[in-house]
Amino acid sequence: MTIPDSPSAAAVLPWLLLLGLSFFLGLAFEEFHARANAKRPGGVRSFPLLALAGGLLYRLDPSPPLLLAAGLVSLSAWLALYYARHMTETDAEGFPNVGLMVPVCNLLALLLGPVALAEPPWVAVGTTVAAILLLTARQELHELARRIELHEIVNAGRFLLLTGFVLPLLPNRPITTLTTITPYQVWLALVAVSTVSYASYLLRRYFVPSGAGLLTAVLGGIYSSTVTTVVLARRARTDPSSLHETQIGIVLANAVMYLRLLIVIAVFNRPLAAALAPRMIALALFGMVLAGAWYWLADRFHPGTSPIAPATNPLGLGTAATFATLFVAVSIIASWVMRRYGAGGIYSMAAVIGVTDINPFVLSLAQHGAGMIPDAVRVVAVLIATSSNNFFQAIYAAAYSGGRAGIAPVAGLLLLGAAGVAAALLL
Repeated sequence: MTIPDSPSAAAVLPWLLLLGLSFFLGLAFEEFHARANAKRPGGVRSFPLLALAGGLLYRLDPSPPLLLAAGLVSLSAWLALYYARHMTETDAEGFPNVGLMVPVCNLLALLLGPVALAEPPWVAVGTTVAAILLLTARQELHELARRIELHEIVNAGRFLLLTGFVLPLLPNRPITTLTTITPYQVWLALVAVSTVSYASYLLRRYFVPSGAGLLTAVLGGIYSSTVTTVVLARRARTDPSSLHETQIGIVLANAVMYLRLLIVIAVFNRPLAAALAPRMIALALFGMVLAGAWYWLADRFHPGTSPIAPATNPLGLGTAATFATLFVAVSIIASWVMRRYGAGGIYSMAAVIGVTDINPFVLSLAQHGAGMIPDAVRVVAVLIATSSNNFFQAIYAAAYSGGRAGIAPVAGLLLLGAAGVAAALLL
């Protein structure tokens, strides 16, 4: 008679995981309803038992999992009878005393068993944590839903339309001999820039306190350094009490621009991003040091009272069409310039392009669309474009702030641009 081998750790750990996660879920479930002084089916005893039952039913009949399906049907039938009995009850505010969260949590507890046994551990852990966060953050989520306006829901729909519907339908092959950029790459560049801008927009609008002026300036730089520079320069002229904040914010917004561009470039061309990273990060840190030095040298600091809102919708269809058109046009021009004038022509184009949005130019370089420009030329061209953009931002700051209010940010932007030119010359 042979003695069976003892169970290995790999076989025991999934069962321990499902017990621990189901207990954690039950604990959060009971604590949440205890605060509401309500009793609901489920908790620290029921959920581990349901998870064990689900795991056993799956293990006894894994393919196809008919026993597990029978268990789900039985639990669903019991929950339906329970709610049919209590459907007419109301709470203190007159609303029905039932909801979907309770049956969903019970069904989730049953499914945790087979999930812990059949899937990688992160699936069970991630599902449990997400369920607990959604369960316990009820008040915060409802408050957020009340704060979100209808046009923001439309914005989210546009974002999903741009990323999940239009992008997969576009062909990923060149449609003209003028450039190697494909329609898919054009739209992917648009999606990358829009995602960064939209995330910054949402953070500023819903999560950053209204008085956090410098943090808002940093997020504004992620959204659009040009828009942020213009808005802050205008505030420097009209609101003397926020002078130092706006001056520092202009430099910070343009310093953050380097990090934003680096992130977007890395999406399309990691070798180019790796080559640019030391210089772009150094320039961003230099800009932050300039802003910190001015903050330290300032006689006084008055926090602002209003956030820096974007001037336009970051996901407007007109903006998308303009970006796509500029992206293709810049790619075609850069290809022609490279063939006709070589690296010198690309550098001249980079210097001129700084007067407007440099994203299409930088991303066309990152996507190998401009006539297969050598990597060393790309690095120098990006640095020249960002420096040129800083010089033009200094002009914007001087024009919109007026007088002495623009001296400090103009000086900071000129130094930042000069540092970028120096980094390019060293190459």
